[in-house]
Amino acid sequence: MSSIKVVTDSTADLSSEQVNKYGIEVVPITVSFGQDSYADGIDLSAEEFFTRLTSGKELPKTSQPSPEAFRQVYEKIGGENDVILSVHISGKLSGTLNSAEVALKEAKSKVIPIDTKTASQGIGLSVLIAAEAARRESSVEKAVEITEISISNTFSVFAVDPLEFLQRNGRIGKAASLLGSLLQIKPILYADPEGMVAPYDKVRGRSQIIPSLVKAAIKNVSPDNPVNLSVVHTGAEESARALLEELKTHYEVVDLHLGMVGPAIGAHIGPGAVGLMIQPSFDTLLKELND
Repeated sequence: MSSIKVVTDSTADLSSEQVNKYGIEVVPITVSFGQDSYADGIDLSAEEFFTRLTSGKELPKTSQPSPEAFRQVYEKIGGENDVILSVHISGKLSGTLNSAEVALKEAKSKVIPIDTKTASQGIGLSVLIAAEAARRESSVEKAVEITEISISNTFSVFAVDPLEFLQRNGRIGKAASLLGSLLQIKPILYADPEGMVAPYDKVRGRSQIIPSLVKAAIKNVSPDNPVNLSVVHTGAEESARALLEELKTHYEVVDLHLGMVGPAIGAHIGPGAVGLMIQPSFDTLLKELND
């Protein structure tokens, strides 16, 4: 009997509960500190990663999974009559999707690669939509369509507080760091429709970050319908919980996640970041699809 299977990569920052609920296969990104390499989420947890990031001097590097890593996963989970939805980080941010596309040519199952045009739980939300479609035994066409609709209706926005981190690692000059410290300017970034990280707003002082993020969410995803919501952070749990509580006053949340960004994404944004990923709920998207 054929079925739809769902594969993603570890930049989706899915929790073990989310993965286990739907039987999602996650292909890990490799994170390296010098000569030490780790499979994201397998050999290195988010907590371990940020401890090493903030206490050491080595800058981490990341590398995409090989086509062979994807081929092995496709081989393991897919039969000849199965269809695999392979849902990944923006192709503009990583070569991961390209590795999946190379691997699918040798897969015995039909593999459909899907570019979410975002990262972290922005990917994860659409992966869960695909998995829910599979659970409800949707047709392949319907599952792909609702996943793609979820992608176009997902909004990902986050604030970084990188000045100390960037200065410590020599990424910017001391003058630039001093200027930022004096002005207390905090950049608000988002995943734009092309799949790139782009400026969304900037605020003065951390106290303005949460109001700016909430305002951005309301502007881009209507509070009139139930939503799926993920709030993530890189060691800024108190801010993340405050953001979550504020968002819950505006939205009816069907599927909720609060957690840390994993090593693969954390390597690029550093500690102190907080963000949200939000989309209409599955049933809201299904209604839009059927109307």
